[in-house]
Amino acid sequence: MPTAILVGGQWGDEGKGKVIDILASQTDMVIRSQGGNNAGHTVVHDGTTYKFHLIPSGILFPTCQCVIGNGTVLDPRVLMEEIDGLHEKGISTDHLVISDRAHMIMPYHPVFDRLEEEARGDDRLGTTYRGIGPAYADKIRRIGFRIGDLAKPRFLAKKLKFVLRLKNEILRGLYDTELFEEDVILDEYIRLGEQLRPYIRDIFPMVQEALRADSKILLEGAQGALLDLDFGTYPYVTSSSPTAGGALTGSGIPPREVDSTIGVFKAYSTRVGYGPMPTELTGEVGDVMRERGAEYGTTTGRARRVGWFDGAVARYSALLNGVDSIALTKLDVLSEYETIRVGTGYFFRGEHFEFPMSNISHLKHCEPVYEDLPGWMAPIADAKRWEDLPAACQRYVERLGELIGAPVDLISVGASRDETILRKLPY
Repeated sequence: MPTAILVGGQWGDEGKGKVIDILASQTDMVIRSQGGNNAGHTVVHDGTTYKFHLIPSGILFPTCQCVIGNGTVLDPRVLMEEIDGLHEKGISTDHLVISDRAHMIMPYHPVFDRLEEEARGDDRLGTTYRGIGPAYADKIRRIGFRIGDLAKPRFLAKKLKFVLRLKNEILRGLYDTELFEEDVILDEYIRLGEQLRPYIRDIFPMVQEALRADSKILLEGAQGALLDLDFGTYPYVTSSSPTAGGALTGSGIPPREVDSTIGVFKAYSTRVGYGPMPTELTGEVGDVMRERGAEYGTTTGRARRVGWFDGAVARYSALLNGVDSIALTKLDVLSEYETIRVGTGYFFRGEHFEFPMSNISHLKHCEPVYEDLPGWMAPIADAKRWEDLPAACQRYVERLGELIGAPVDLISVGASRDETILRKLPY
């Protein structure tokens, strides 16, 4: 059963793209299982930087079948731009497949995303305005469009007439804003359907065949477990399930086929948007960490909030996902700190709490419990083996593994592919 699930262990942006790039060279199939173009993976491959928003990072390897799974939501316009961008760099997409069950982001979804966020006022969530939430909401309401519908123009036209009437009534009555024209959307999406048609298919038989053949399959998650719709810091979460369980649903793979779950954790904490982040650093210390780590969103360019590693969050995430192997990223960013703090729990009104706390508002006001570890005050980007790391650096890595509850098998000490220490192949 050579199938592995790769999940983000924190609030996303953990560096999953690099880990996938390392593993994809020896993987037969990579499946992106959830999320949309609100997430992104940055990969430095052969000296070139690639920014992926929808396409699995394994696309850089011609022998790796890349699948956009049924659990995703796709903006076909953004997808075509990404495909064209790869072609301009000489990267083939012949090994890309899109599930016909994946739902589409329609032109009105980003508009509703922005209007609804603005209506929240001070209670806004910090969405990316990409239309992800409204698209998932329509999926649940059963008025969504699947990408397979692009091959059925008459069905598309009939359904769009009904759905667009609902959307325009809300836009007119509630927001008093510009309405959408059915013919304009239909013409554009039929054209996009013709362009994307070679990639669209029912992926279930293909995935099952790969399982029967004992092919190596990697399920690529987007975002992080603490943004999960059910188990994250609700309501400051994404609109899908970026957990190991969500990866199975979004790809059509049964639990018995999974061999391992790899949790990707950054050596410190980051978060985009609003919501509680107990170990957050503000002021100069946070600004310096942000600049050293180039902590700006791949998709939006927004500055990420930064903080010390939160062991309570990481331990919860590992239990939730069944993490049995850790990939630790951006360790090099901490190389200039004399003392490095690690959060191990919280105090709220004099009582000690673990994550999760029963009330999300409590998490906003709790005080983290810190453990101070000595820094190593030396560059580590040239380290190729575990033994090359300073003793204090080794102790820091080991302590994070203890807090998370799994071995640290892969350590990233720089942005490029070769700046990686493999203590053990995660799967």
